This record gives sequence, structure tokens and C-alpha cells, in this order.
Amino acid sequence: MKKVGILTAACAAALFAGASAQAGDVKVGMITTLSGGGAGLGIDVRDGFELALKQAGADNIELVIEDDQRKPDVAVQLADKLIQSEQVDVLTGIIWSNLAMAVVPAATAQGKFYLSPNAGPSALAGKGCHENYFNVAWQNDNLHEAAGAYAKDTGYKNSFILAPNYPAGKDALTGYKRFYDGDLAGEIYTKLGQTDYAAEIAQIRASGADSVFFFLPGGMGIAFLKQYAQSGVDLPVVGPAFSFDQGILQAVGEAALGVKNTSQWSKDIDNPANAAFVEGFQAEYGRLPSLYASQGYDTANLLISAAAKADVADADAFRAALAAAEFDSVRGAFKFGPNHHPIQDIYVREVIKEGDVYTNKIIATGLADHADAYAGDCKF
Repeated sequence: MKKVGILTAACAAALFAGASAQAGDVKVGMITTLSGGGAGLGIDVRDGFELALKQAGADNIELVIEDDQRKPDVAVQLADKLIQSEQVDVLTGIIWSNLAMAVVPAATAQGKFYLSPNAGPSALAGKGCHENYFNVAWQNDNLHEAAGAYAKDTGYKNSFILAPNYPAGKDALTGYKRFYDGDLAGEIYTKLGQTDYAAEIAQIRASGADSVFFFLPGGMGIAFLKQYAQSGVDLPVVGPAFSFDQGILQAVGEAALGVKNTSQWSKDIDNPANAAFVEGFQAEYGRLPSLYASQGYDTANLLISAAAKADVADADAFRAALAAAEFDSVRGAFKFGPNHHPIQDIYVREVIKEGDVYTNKIIATGLADHADAYAGDCKF
């Protein structure tokens, strides 16, 4: 276990100068993936979150960090410990939707607030929503919906689609199909954590597809893209940012150049908060930030903004302060819908090379002011 007290301010402190002055103390338990498969995602969420606390000088926030090892049973044990022994006020950090489903309902039922910096399963956005659950990233379908809309606008008529067989994978393909207007050459659910895609690529080759959409986050996406490039299959690829994000692109290299992907964030979004984030992250960690880092950063700044307005012990007031979302998001315009999920623009990005670094640039807005499909089923 790592306890972190963030006491110093950095280059962007001026953006949040009043945030911590009136804040009450808040104890936060972060459960995220710091080892094994997918560790890079959790590390980036953690680093973004800690950077925001440091820049704001938020010494009223105590952060307790735990590694879930991408195992649902471990995540449940850690949540119990953080709630019962550490007596945290707020939980955050989970990357994977199957872990979120194992932790969030029980945590919110015990009166704790949960701020999601990543996982956004549909089950928690609709009928399973809770007033103490806020997703600061997206609902799982959203980026895939934008990819489907892009494929439709581009004129693709016969996509082959694949994703891992877990809640986020199912939401991904559902989201793509919701906005895509063509036929499917194939639809596959792969094993979570899979690294050999020879069989799937053979099916793509034989399918008659005119395009490929895939959601394979972390190491899964690295393995697939490398094998796909080596296979000689020459179909255009569309995907969400999770498979073309900053940490992944350096491992994939040339194979990713020109690929179109969808994201609610990009390092080239032009606003002061994003500029301070990108500059501060590079200075602090020596690397470009990822989508996951931006989500951790925004989650921390949401928390800081709420703590400046209300005491976490006053649940109704603190909940209202969170819902108001009065912080400077790296995304620019940001607000919550009625189910506490974001309403936001989702962009189309293209993978490019800047010097020796592979990265993304925004080329279009895929979906503007976009809300999720499940909000109407949410009744607090």
C-alpha cells in the first residue's frame, strides 16, 4: 500500500488557486492496475491524478493507492479494506469494467462516492445507476459510437468487428453498431488478455470485409496491430483511442500510422487547462500523457472542485458539488448528464509521427455534445 500526501504546487497552480483554500479533508482510496497486463493504463491514471493534486497544492486530500492486479476478487478485497479499515470517503481508479461491476455497486450502497476515471459499463449508466457514482471519462459505448459514425460517413459498408469478451467489449461492439449503417462481415469476441490473433486475422482475410473495427486495449491492441501489419491484410482500420493511445503507439510503431481513432481528449485540444496538463505531465514524468492520464487528471480536479465547495461529510452537498462539475477540464466543455456520465465532444484523430514520436492529431469532430444511450433508464 502506498499513502501519498501531496503538499507542493507546480506550474498550473494558478488555474486552481482558490480550489483548496476552503476545502475540507477528503480521504481517497484508489484501486487501479499497477502490475501485470494493463499496468500501463493504471499507472497513467494514477500519475495524472497525482499531478492534478500536486499542481493544485491539494494538501487536504489524502490518497491511498492499491494495486488490483486486474483481478476482480483482489479489487473487492481492497475495496472492503479501504472502506472498513482505511475509512475512505471516496473511491476511484478502476480501469476494467468487470472490476468496476464487482466493486462499485457495493461501495455506493455503503454511502461511499465513486469517481470513475475510466470504466463506464452500461449497467451502471442505466437501471443500475446510483447517485453516488460519477463517471468522469465516458460511458463505455461512447468512443465506439463515434467510430461507427465515422465508418458510416466514410462509406464503409461491410465492417469486420472484434473486441474482448467482457462488459466493455460488449459495450464497444454495441456502440459501434448503434451508429454504423452497413453490414457486418464478421463479429468476434476474443479472450480478455489474448495475445495471439492469427485465427482472427485469418477470418478477417477470408471475410470479404471492406474495413476492420477493433477494441483491444493495452497489450492486446499492441499484439493485434503488429500481427495485423505483418499479415499483409490491407483493409483500413478504425478503432477507439484505447488501441491507439500514447503508450501503445510507441510499441506498435509504423503499423499504426494513418489509422483513424476516436477520443474525447487529445494533446492538441487548445485550452489553458490542457496546455498546463500536457506541459506539466511531460515535466513531471518525462513522457507525453495518454488518454488515461488525462482522465485521472480530470477526475482529481473534479474532486478538488467539489471539496472546495462542500464537506464530504455532508453527502447531499458534496454530491451536488460533484454534479456541478465546476472545474477546468482538459477537454474544454464538460458537463454531466442526468445519470452522472459526461456530455462531451468526441473527436476523430489520425496517428501521425512527430520527429521520432508516434502520436495523434485531431482531424474532425465525430460526435458533438454527445450523451450516452442509457441515461433515460437511470432513476436516482
